[in-house]
Amino acid sequence: MGGAKLRGYDFPGCPERCYLSRMSKFTIADLEQRVRARADASADTSYTRRLLDKGVAQCAKKFGEEAVEAALAAVGEDRERLIAESADVLYHLLVMLRARGITLAEVEALLETRTKKSGLEEKASRPPE
Repeated sequence: MGGAKLRGYDFPGCPERCYLSRMSKFTIADLEQRVRARADASADTSYTRRLLDKGVAQCAKKFGEEAVEAALAAVGEDRERLIAESADVLYHLLVMLRARGITLAEVEALLETRTKKSGLEEKASRPPE
């Protein structure tokens, strides 16, 4: 019986045409590792290091700019532009998290707890802002 294969795991119930078989082998976790490695590089050779050297506020500002560009691309531009802007958002999110000493694993752990409830239940359980 055939099935999709991703990162060395078999998914026998997933036909070859399912989304798992079309996923890239490059993951957000891989991107986080790349950000971590580039953060340790010299500012002479690393944009990531330069951005981190400017502080959390600059990292947050750049993330915000990229998020706005992605939102604008979603409503007004083509698919490829949205994909490119989304990649920028993910990169700058990870840089901002790095600037605050937060790992992707910490974000994933919170997401996991949220999936135990419906989205409406989870949102209602949050403290008021």
